[in-house]
Amino acid sequence: MIEAALFGAGRIGKIHAANLARQPGVRLKYVADVHAESAQALAQQHGAAVASVEQALADPAVKAVLIASSTDTHSDLILRAAAAGKAIFCEKPVDLTLERARAAAAAVASAGVLCMIGFQRRFDPTFAAVKARLQAGEIGVPEVLTVTSRDPGAPPVSYIKVSGGIFKDMLIHDFDIFRWILDDEAVSVYATGSCLVDPAIGEAGDLDSAVVTIRTKRGRLCQINASRRAAYGYDQRFEILGSEGMLQAGNHKPTEVVSHTAHSVSCDKPENFFLERYRAAYADEIAHFFDAMINGTPPRTTVQDGLKALELAEAATTSWRENRIVML
Repeated sequence: MIEAALFGAGRIGKIHAANLARQPGVRLKYVADVHAESAQALAQQHGAAVASVEQALADPAVKAVLIASSTDTHSDLILRAAAAGKAIFCEKPVDLTLERARAAAAAVASAGVLCMIGFQRRFDPTFAAVKARLQAGEIGVPEVLTVTSRDPGAPPVSYIKVSGGIFKDMLIHDFDIFRWILDDEAVSVYATGSCLVDPAIGEAGDLDSAVVTIRTKRGRLCQINASRRAAYGYDQRFEILGSEGMLQAGNHKPTEVVSHTAHSVSCDKPENFFLERYRAAYADEIAHFFDAMINGTPPRTTVQDGLKALELAEAATTSWRENRIVML
């Protein structure tokens, strides 16, 4: 039996706790959160105990930790978990600063522990199918990737102020998709954006609408368009143009029913938000984490992937603020 500790009992922590509970041979032993009532409620739901981070890391029976706490705690918890010799699953991003993210990556390498970063989109069945067909050569050599990433609505400005900005908070997933799908690295980044959804977001020093253009080492191109508002639902799509065709990954809908009447042809809107859209992906990534831990399966996402995505987010932030192309 593998015993695990969960750090963070908020929205994403609850998702991970439920998926962990479904893993054979795995038990959630501890839940830690600065909000005692949340920790107690989640621990009680899954038959776990409430503990401090220190207590959980000091317990030799705990072999794995899942970090789902606020972003500003991620790198510190990775450092401490690595020092304690625990296998680590950590939500994105690794940190909001490259310096601390690099320190966390170095600590993981030095300790020789498993560390997976929560880029759940790699585990989405639709996205993963596109990747497999791309690798099989279905459309030849990939040339241009276009990513659409739109939330149904903006988060509270109080969250925006501590999020690290749209590039590190929201587009961090899209930067990871870019690297994963094209299997290439960026040489230049140009980002621009506006506040078209809520002026208060601009007053907080951030954007709510952005476009990023990336050129790779092999000359491939990627464009990411992002918005904090899509009135029709959670819009997550991409298409990859290759030398012999194109592959598209579309939105998920609650049902695939299409209505044909004298007035219109209609179907369901996309899923409402990321918890619904990536329900299967969240389950699969936790199953993959424990498979990597137990059977030595190579992890599909690593702390280095987290670091690379953050480097792109930092470059995009600099590009936007300084209105220039950033070379990498």
